[in-house]
Amino acid sequence: MSFVTDTTSDLDARGTDGDADVLDQDANLDDAADDAEDEDSESKSAKAPADSGGGGRAAADLFRESEIAADYVEGLLDILDYDGDIDELVVAGRPVVEVVEGGDGRRLQALVGQRGVTLEALQELSRLAVFRQTGSPSRLLLDVGGYRALRRKELGAIAKNAAEKVKEYGEAVRLEPMSAFERKCVHDVINALPGVESESEGVEPSRRIVVRPTA
Repeated sequence: MSFVTDTTSDLDARGTDGDADVLDQDANLDDAADDAEDEDSESKSAKAPADSGGGGRAAADLFRESEIAADYVEGLLDILDYDGDIDELVVAGRPVVEVVEGGDGRRLQALVGQRGVTLEALQELSRLAVFRQTGSPSRLLLDVGGYRALRRKELGAIAKNAAEKVKEYGEAVRLEPMSAFERKCVHDVINALPGVESESEGVEPSRRIVVRPTA
């Protein structure tokens, strides 16, 4: 799907990952799942095997979720007069919608917002659209312009740098506040490294990761 763009517009929205008011002792189970059981929130274990069944739902059902969300995003882009192509996918047992550049990619950045805040809000709205039609929570993942892949790479470098400091000085390192998606990316990297562990502390919007030596 593609659209012709004439004007620019901006979105001001806030994303949230649900329950975030308790210091977690286990980073692999960090944060209670939100209403949509978001795998990008830290409620999923970073060391757990990939969910290939989408919570037991058939691939056709998962693809249907992608279609519903894509229709919602399509309508939004149409209203905003933004140019973008939409891909509907099922990846690792979860529905995925990707908005890729169909013209001036800079204009799609308004759908991402500062550090992905707007993107997270749009993802929640897309999940709500799916829920209204299916009656079931969705683990839909929404991406715009490849933002998540780029941000995941940046966060990987941040996590490794923090781990090196922890190993060198033997003291905990507190990272800057991050979204649920960002924290999940950092936890994944830290959990794969020997000698360090991570957990989240604080409440939104100041919730952050602490990396410390393993006991």
